[in-house]
Amino acid sequence: MGLHRISQLSCFCRSVYRTRDVLKIGFMSEKMAASNVRFSSSLMRNNAYINGKWVDSKSGNTFEVYNPSTQQLIGNVPDMTETDVQSAIETAYKTFYTWRDVTAKERSRILRNWYNLCVKHKDDLAKIVTIENGKPLSDAGNEVNYGNDFIAWYSEEARRIYGDIVSSPDPSKRILLMKQPIGVAGMITPWNFPNAMITRKAAAAIAAGCTVVLRPSEDTPFSALALCQLAEEAGIPPGVLNVVTSSRDHAGPIGKVLCESPLVSIISFTGSTAVGKILQNHCASSMKKTSMELGGNAPLIIFDSANVDAAIKGTMGAKFRCGGQTCVCPNRLLVQSGVYDEYVEKLTERVKEEMVIGDGLDKETTLGPLINTRAVDKVKSLVEDAKSKGATITTGGEPSDQGRHFYQATVISDVTNDMRCVQEEIFGPVAPIMKFETEEEAIALANTTTSGLAGYFYSENISQVWRMAEQLEYGIVGVNETLMSTVEAAFGGWKESGLGREGSKYGIEEYLEIKYVCMGGLKKSEGAAKPGAVIDKVLHDDDALKNYIPLDN
Repeated sequence: MGLHRISQLSCFCRSVYRTRDVLKIGFMSEKMAASNVRFSSSLMRNNAYINGKWVDSKSGNTFEVYNPSTQQLIGNVPDMTETDVQSAIETAYKTFYTWRDVTAKERSRILRNWYNLCVKHKDDLAKIVTIENGKPLSDAGNEVNYGNDFIAWYSEEARRIYGDIVSSPDPSKRILLMKQPIGVAGMITPWNFPNAMITRKAAAAIAAGCTVVLRPSEDTPFSALALCQLAEEAGIPPGVLNVVTSSRDHAGPIGKVLCESPLVSIISFTGSTAVGKILQNHCASSMKKTSMELGGNAPLIIFDSANVDAAIKGTMGAKFRCGGQTCVCPNRLLVQSGVYDEYVEKLTERVKEEMVIGDGLDKETTLGPLINTRAVDKVKSLVEDAKSKGATITTGGEPSDQGRHFYQATVISDVTNDMRCVQEEIFGPVAPIMKFETEEEAIALANTTTSGLAGYFYSENISQVWRMAEQLEYGIVGVNETLMSTVEAAFGGWKESGLGREGSKYGIEEYLEIKYVCMGGLKKSEGAAKPGAVIDKVLHDDDALKNYIPLDN
């Protein structure tokens, strides 16, 4: 199927109508129109969610949200300001003192209800992700399944919050370490995983007994609101989960209020390192705890001993997933000289064969749009920089004629370490390939970065596998594997890629405080016989011994 035809099929007719506070949207491509297939869901909400109510901004202002594939309007949502978020914070703070006392068993039950509803509506949730983010529907479906798994995981972890009893050096004291919910959690989530990044944070906090004030990306607010709708139906009480929406203009002020409010106990943020540093500075004034999942510059290293075909498959799955707009996708492909030419040739051919650009709702599409024009401009500048410094474009290298947010899947060879495409996070469908000679050189190239989120390598040499796994300075390391995200494993980075961990048994720890309780003044009962005397009596009392020592028949 030609790209021009895909473009035609991606032209959407849209009907938008409101019923009270529910925004129902019908989407119909030319191909869909023939069979009268439409998408309409009551999960599409056009209000923010505070204290269990669907509300407008106090100013009455809204902002528009567009489909990045078609450039057509999806709908308007409230453009909230500092006043609105302060109201949400106060609501969450008051609610915390009742929610924290709800039993772990009950919190678990409610979260399981939320999970069951999300599974029931997974197809609609996936379509909402595709409509506002642009990623292919298959990618969106995988994200929703991943997001749902976090709710299920934390519904179980809610019942596994354990403390410790520690041996005391003083016989008159007992030492108890208990874990309690930290308080109100302020959350700021990104557009690239608008469903899963919310459930990964919010489900953990709610399971721990915390309440949440969440600000989703201005590009993808509808996924957050859909999750709120299902949370409400699941029985999550008013005030436990609150979502404030805002335009880009108000993102900074809202973030500042969340960070500086004395009523908020933790900030959880996923996004760029630059913004993470700003939020960290805001939090410093109140010594607020932070959980940061920030940018990456992931190396993918292919050694001469690697199975090149397996490495190509791994590259395709990780590099071009979600259009290359993931923080853990390979940003730099480091290939040893012995397999360099083979790898470049095979990757180029696979990209040409498999990458079909188009609207994410079209089944043929494997590469959706970038999120906005700023993203396209950045990718263009990185590719132009590489070309100007002598790199070779083996395929792609230009914006696509599908629309202003589309960029061709691109492979660049002859890349050097001074090029911006290996020094900066690309966040686009561009695969820059560098050649290296030795293992030591590969390690130096991989580790010489301020980022430390994810790194990958392919090798069939077991000794080399151990050396590389230990020496790569990353929070996540893939050995002959690039698709690794799972709820059971701890997700987080080293260096400037973040603080804390999400997922796994450690994810809920971000929302718990440890309290040391010392019980002193413990005295033996007065008049009690000495232990030695009691033992001596037992040992010389045949009747007593029968109670302790089984007699042979």
